[in-house]
Amino acid sequence: MPHALRPCPSARLRRYGTDVAVSPLFDGLIRHDRVALAKAITLVESTASRHKQAAHELLALALQHQLRGGATGARASAARIPSNTIAPRYTPKSDQSAALAAFLADRVAQRGRKSLEMQPSVPAEERGAPIKLPTTLRIGMSGSPGAGKSTLIESFGMWLVDRGLKVAVLAVDPSSTRTGGSILGDKTRMPDLSKHDRAYVRPSPSRGTLGGVARNTSDAIVLCEAAGYDVVLVETVGVGQSEVLVADMVDVFVLLVAPAAGDELQGFKKGIVELSDLILVNKADGDLATTARNTQSEYMSALKYLGGGGTAPGAGFARSVPAVAGSEDLKWAPKVLRVSAALRLGIDEMWESLSDFYAAQWAQGKFVAKREEQRKKWMWRLITDELQARLASDDQVAQLVHDLEADVEHGSLTPGVAADRVVDSFLAAHRRA
Repeated sequence: MPHALRPCPSARLRRYGTDVAVSPLFDGLIRHDRVALAKAITLVESTASRHKQAAHELLALALQHQLRGGATGARASAARIPSNTIAPRYTPKSDQSAALAAFLADRVAQRGRKSLEMQPSVPAEERGAPIKLPTTLRIGMSGSPGAGKSTLIESFGMWLVDRGLKVAVLAVDPSSTRTGGSILGDKTRMPDLSKHDRAYVRPSPSRGTLGGVARNTSDAIVLCEAAGYDVVLVETVGVGQSEVLVADMVDVFVLLVAPAAGDELQGFKKGIVELSDLILVNKADGDLATTARNTQSEYMSALKYLGGGGTAPGAGFARSVPAVAGSEDLKWAPKVLRVSAALRLGIDEMWESLSDFYAAQWAQGKFVAKREEQRKKWMWRLITDELQARLASDDQVAQLVHDLEADVEHGSLTPGVAADRVVDSFLAAHRRA
């Protein structure tokens, strides 16, 4: 659909009127209805003030649903908690604890396994039981344009759904800030996954936010998890500070790079490599196979010096981890693997590495701590965004800013003093109100 004809989120919700019917939307969401999920994400993306309260209520219900362990239908509706209730700190439910213990035991047993790097996936008839995750897993995927992120997500997503998992992809739309992004771009780049009944692909227009990461992506993750998706993949445009924002909303951050000569590696940002828990060298096939191997060696050397890995230390959360013999030895150090997304080679080892990371996070008591710290960071980021938006929409402040800008441009006033005057004026006006 041409950009000029594409409806904005507010327009798509206009038929709801001022009062959005939240209960039917929530009930559809927890029944795993993809149409309800699409409407729910559209609601939280809406910039219309009349949708804000409904969005807040829906998100509160989604969070409460997850804290209860995923009740569905009428039982979920009957068990709703008042929105002003302070949520308890997360501890795994009994069934989750059992699943976590089984997952950790499997990772302990898999230590010392033979590398599967650049091997084709195990045929369907030779696979064991479907994969079961104790909790949702949030994976951030970044990389420069042309590295093959969408192709890899398509291959990896199909690999996951073929093994019984439900996958949601929140692809930050790779388009200009003027248009806000194309609606169909990401789905056309993931044709098989976007049509699969256990997958959901959602372009997330950037609309000019920092680094192309949509403000409401973190809210969309909450809704996807409430809708029963086991793995949520967040793809970013791979420019500027978007990686930092994505790393603060996912459990594991994956950097995808294309085969490159040594000089090209020098141009890759040190900070992005340091954030990465797993680095994948894509397009490791055909004429690029040797270059990919060399690139892998270069990044492995770089990690030794940089000490890469964006995992934050956790403390005091070992109580959430079931006792599993040998799990205390589960450790993680960032890895560099070669894959071929186009030929679907190396996907098994990619998943094994992600599973090792996930298990190590739980075994070391970091998984819950990291998510809690992320939520605090996002609260303060969004407070800053909201205050900036309110300042920009205040007529009195707008006139003052117009007057002060000239003084700042001419050098008769410092930017810091001007900023203080703007904020003081805004606060004084609201105190009088």
